[in-house]
Amino acid sequence: MPRFLIIMGLVLLTAGILWPYLQKIGLGRLPGDIVIERERFTLYIPLMTSVLIALVINTLIWIIGRYF
Repeated sequence: MPRFLIIMGLVLLTAGILWPYLQKIGLGRLPGDIVIERERFTLYIPLMTSVLIALVINTLIWIIGRYF
């Protein structure tokens, strides 16, 4: 369990560091992300971004679990 938490912490740290660069390639503005804009209100629901990130993290966990 401690090794898993360390690896997940490193993954989150890497994602946090790379986030500005990932936004430049369109992550966070994918088709399927819902944006509702009103006069003094903006609602942003990143559905597709969340699905994509979940798939990547799930794949990394699977690979780590299979080979370590």
